[in-house]
Amino acid sequence: MMIRKLHVAALALLLGSTPALAQDKILNVSYDIARELFEALNPEFQAYWKDKTGRDVTIDQSHAGSSKQARAILEGLPADVVTFNQETDVDVLAEGGLVAENWREALPNGASPYYSLPAFLVREGNPKGIKDWADLARDDVQAVFPNPKTSGNGRYTYLAAYAYALTQEGGTPEKAQEFVGKIFANVPVFDTGGRAATQTFAERNIGDVLITFEAETKAIAKQYEAQGFEAVTPATSLFAAFPVAVVTENAEKNGTTEISTEYLNWLYSPEAQETLAENHFRTTDEAVTAKYAAEFPEVKLLTVDEVFGGWDKVTAEHLAEGGILDKVFVNQ
Repeated sequence: MMIRKLHVAALALLLGSTPALAQDKILNVSYDIARELFEALNPEFQAYWKDKTGRDVTIDQSHAGSSKQARAILEGLPADVVTFNQETDVDVLAEGGLVAENWREALPNGASPYYSLPAFLVREGNPKGIKDWADLARDDVQAVFPNPKTSGNGRYTYLAAYAYALTQEGGTPEKAQEFVGKIFANVPVFDTGGRAATQTFAERNIGDVLITFEAETKAIAKQYEAQGFEAVTPATSLFAAFPVAVVTENAEKNGTTEISTEYLNWLYSPEAQETLAENHFRTTDEAVTAKYAAEFPEVKLLTVDEVFGGWDKVTAEHLAEGGILDKVFVNQ
């Protein structure tokens, strides 16, 4: 009896000292207006992960302007993965040693599982007749978009307008800078992120047109259905990648490399691509793209590489201190 009691006590001690299986947990640090998108995606991944591994996973989200988020990670925000709207913000993390230098090669399509483009959201009936980039430079049009210095969303708007001007007949860098300067002069307020810009336009009733990603124009029109906003896709715009990457240093420290990698790979799955298309993003899966083709207007998409010579040149010539973007702000 004494021996049996000792065995039971030993077993109880062993069980008591064995920790329960820890629940998987990752932090996805994303851009400002991605809240609703990941509210739709995350439960689907959680079900997928549970079915595959038998384990639960908590996916915490952090949202702010893309460039602001990159700086926060450099300063210690413990992101396991980033899902940004600006390649340069991932490059900043790579330069800081937090993300692999070859992050674009880690996943298909340059590590961008979906894409969009800068487009317009106008007020009911489009009273100002806003259809293309040239309309934004008119004296009677107030444009609303976030500050390109703090927001990847705003940066794409700046680059798309500049690219449009360059590709017009007789387009030169000088004329493009002048054209963008006219648009900037028509902006009543530069918010730091896309969500704040949306609130300025939709809730504060400021401006004639909101410039944001095409996916957002449709989502905002649905959210504020009573106001009758109308989405307008210009004939020409700029390809906007949505790059994703594992923050390798943090993931290794947190023991989340496996699930972080799986999470980003899953974004390319037909299930995730379907949800992305339902949320108005253009997808990389051919079958899903064909299924939703009627919902996406044809548009001539320019790229940063062909117009500007790549992101390194954009950073050096446009975004660096004293660069073209600064000159546009000074001269507006």
